[in-house]
Amino acid sequence: MSIFKKKTTVIAYDRENLRPVIRSSICTGEKVAGFKDVRTGKFKDIMLIRNDRDLKSFMDTYGISDIDREY
Repeated sequence: MSIFKKKTTVIAYDRENLRPVIRSSICTGEKVAGFKDVRTGKFKDIMLIRNDRDLKSFMDTYGISDIDREY
């Protein structure tokens, strides 16, 4: 039990035009979390996902409950 918790602040993003996505490489297995523009299809990477803790951190930071995967 910890008295001092790391505070997480939720960062807002444009929910109408951006969609949270995890891009996963078929060859290397590298995973990158970011946002894909719905209109243009451009992907903006935010952080490298090395383990489940990184994924949870990304989802908590942006207030995301579910996320799509692309290969």
